[in-house]
Amino acid sequence: MKETVIERLVRYAKVDTQSNEASETTPSTDKQWDLLRMLEQELKEIGMSDVAVDENGYLFATLPATSDKNIPTIGFLAHVDTATDFTGTGVNPQRVDAYDGGDLQLNDDVVLSPTMSPELKNYVGQTLITTDGTTLLGADDKAGIVEIMTAMEYLLNHPEIKHGELRIGFTPDEEIGRGPHKFDVARFNADYAYTMDGGPLGELEYESFNAAYAKVTIVGTNVHPGSAKNKMVNSITAAIKFQEMMPKDAVPELTDGRDGFIHLMEFEGSIEKTSLTYIIRDHDRDQFEAKKALVQQAADAIKAEYGDHALTLDMGDQYYNMGDKIEPVKHIVDIAHKAMTNLGITPIVKPIRGGTDGSQLSYMGLPTPNIFAGGENMHGKYEYVSAETMVKATEVILEMVKLYEQQA
Repeated sequence: MKETVIERLVRYAKVDTQSNEASETTPSTDKQWDLLRMLEQELKEIGMSDVAVDENGYLFATLPATSDKNIPTIGFLAHVDTATDFTGTGVNPQRVDAYDGGDLQLNDDVVLSPTMSPELKNYVGQTLITTDGTTLLGADDKAGIVEIMTAMEYLLNHPEIKHGELRIGFTPDEEIGRGPHKFDVARFNADYAYTMDGGPLGELEYESFNAAYAKVTIVGTNVHPGSAKNKMVNSITAAIKFQEMMPKDAVPELTDGRDGFIHLMEFEGSIEKTSLTYIIRDHDRDQFEAKKALVQQAADAIKAEYGDHALTLDMGDQYYNMGDKIEPVKHIVDIAHKAMTNLGITPIVKPIRGGTDGSQLSYMGLPTPNIFAGGENMHGKYEYVSAETMVKATEVILEMVKLYEQQA
């Protein structure tokens, strides 16, 4: 199985599938179709049923039940696109066998070091797949695709393993937050699902941030500075005042665990016009609403000083904490937990400091926790994944399938 997951990851990683937030199509890039078509053909070749990709790039398939028991239909999901914040063009995966714990020279200029990435010590003796230092790897989430494909192929080749109906889905545009936007929950027709989209070995996540965006536009008046008294209105100055009203400690670089934040993502301006873009995050719904209220209060304060016309605030919710929807059916988390412990894996149950497709899907009627896929240092040139961890993730899928059948 180890060589199988390595071969698949290398092959999938070489297909450029970066999404594009500026695009209005679904998928947001034509190149995502390249991997979707490859996977569509491969699903048919290994013997999956009902293989179909719709016009929006959602690829679904079925593994029919082999048990006579009344077992819930379980889905496994992964996304085909890769992150937009680092290039995914020309990915050239590198294989490191029996990692010795030292520095990895990715190219003449780039070194992956345990000094920078202390978690490397956990992978001594394992086979790592890294970048060549010029692109991301795309293990987020092509490792998840690998694990689902490998598990389905294994079940098809081992009919003695009894299971209920299984559905799989490979989706576009997760990295730009649109993964579930055109996901047809009724067509997918599963009772519960799991995204294989987490990080290191053992991660099991069923809580996510509540999330919102805020776009602030401030307008000013520009006149010659030599005659500006009582005439000039500097939008940059007003924007700085707005930012000064944001919390100093509730920022990503100073928070972890369940702490939320208001994150200034972009600041671009001139005297006449300045724009600020924020994301607002908190696991607690009340704290989330309080952070949005703080942004609104800052906007009101700037308007009070400069006039109503001076500031425009566009603020809206993006997704909510999926734990609110998963908690009533928490047995689906318990099964994943038991599958890991049965395999000697210590589950790491923690809230996601971000969101996955499961955040939105859970609110669309498909409760969807998240399971580790193995990637480390994702979204950049230092990204890598352990082949042994991918094998373990595949085994977790198989063990969960068995547990659902046994507990029916």
